[in-house]
Order: sequence, then structure tokens, then C-alpha cells
Amino acid sequence: MKSITEYRDYRKFMQDFYDERKRTGAFSWREFSKLAGFASPTYLKLVCEGKSGLSKVKMKQVSKAMGLTGYEEEYFSLLVVLAKATKDIDKKDALLKMEKIAAEHKVRVVDSDVFQYYESWKYPVIRELAPMMPGARPRDIAEECKEYVSAEEVRDILAFLVKAGFLKKDGEKIYSQTEKAVIGSAEAQPIAIRAMHKEMGNVAVRAVDRYNASERYFTGMTIGVNEANYARIVAEIDACAKKIAAIANETENLNQVYGLNFQLFPFTNKLEGVKDA
Repeated sequence: MKSITEYRDYRKFMQDFYDERKRTGAFSWREFSKLAGFASPTYLKLVCEGKSGLSKVKMKQVSKAMGLTGYEEEYFSLLVVLAKATKDIDKKDALLKMEKIAAEHKVRVVDSDVFQYYESWKYPVIRELAPMMPGARPRDIAEECKEYVSAEEVRDILAFLVKAGFLKKDGEKIYSQTEKAVIGSAEAQPIAIRAMHKEMGNVAVRAVDRYNASERYFTGMTIGVNEANYARIVAEIDACAKKIAAIANETENLNQVYGLNFQLFPFTNKLEGVKDA
């Protein structure tokens, strides 16, 4: 059975524990529940199926039944916290604590680089800008940014981007982009990206009044949709985004960094009883 620090789903860990015990000897859901002190012989089966959950007290009982101690017990409790969390900040806190435990025990399960990269506009912008300015000092790079960033921040961000593999240092103050994508776990990535969407949205709001129309482009519309054409619109936006990325990637002699946001969101509730024509 895999180390607990390779899991991000406590139900999967419990199921694997059960399957392993059953494979190596006589073991049943009744016995598992009894070991954890539950009267219902199927309670833990229901938990693994997602039909029930674990409270803090029950979590400790199950942890003890599986023989978890020390960091394993703590990690299991964080798995439960992660599953129950409804706010991004709580999910992020649990994920980072999980990574800390995993790192201390030589196993990496959650890539914290994704949180740092997406925490501010500064990381993706400097990743784009630094290769355009060979030989530039951090102060020079900072001065070219429309939004404020200090020279010290630029220095730290460049060090992070190189260490994390997002930039390659080709010489003194000379950088080039790597092919590395920004990838995190299935749990971490959405949390980090949502934070970046909010950040970039705020930057865009400031841009409306900050720049002349010749420097920025804004357009928008309010439309009616149903499930079918919503899916078609999303597909068109995805295709458009890929085309724009391709144009940017094939362009040489770049001299500026821009942000491009796509948003499609509901203004109203979905009306019930409306049939397609």
C-alpha cells in the first residue's frame, strides 16, 4: 500500500487500507467498523462511498483503527479537513500543511510552487518580461512594470522562477523561458488559479481608466444562453485562447507584456420550466 502522504482523498486511503487488509487476510467492513468503535457494520463502507463523512471524533477513531500514529495521523486528519473545507483559504492551508509533512518525510505530494506562482500578477509578468531584457537589473525590470513591484521583489521572483524551473539562467542577468508548464495537484491548481483570476480581474478594472483606448482593448456583451449554447460559447472561447497563444508563441522581437482575460458568468438564476424551441 502507498504511503499516506501520496493521498489527497481520505476516502481513497481508507478504501485502499480495507482492500489491503482484505487481500492479506480475513477482513470485513463489520470488523473495520468494530475496530473503530462503531455499532453500524456498514458505516465505514458508507464513508468510503461518499454517503457519509467523518467528524473530528470519528476521524480519530478511524485513524486509531488503521494504526496511524505521529505524522501519519496528522496527515490523515488534514485529508479529512481538506475534504470538508468549503473555502479556498482553508483548502490551501490544509494542502500546504500536507506538503510540509510530506516534504519532511521525503515525499512530495502537493506542488506548492503553483500557489506561489499564481499568488500575484508579478510572477507570470516577470516570467515574460525578463527574457525580453537581457542584462537588465531587477530595478530596470521593476521600472518597466505598469503595476508597482519593487526591485527586491523582482530579485526574489527571478530566483524563484529559476529554482522552480520556469526560467533558465543563460548568463549574468540573461534569462530564457523553459517549456515547463505550471502544474499542481488536482486540488491545488483550481484554488491557485481562482486567486489569480481575481488578481487579474482587479488589474483589468484599474486598466479601464488608467490607459488610453489605443493601449488597451475592452469589449463585452450581455447575452441569453441555455445549456447547449453555453457549451458552444465556451468551446469558442477556448479555441480563441489557443489561437491567440499560438500567435504570441510564434512572434519574435517581443517588446511588451499584456494581460488577456476571458470571463463568462451568470447575471441571473436559471429559469425553470423553459423548454428549448
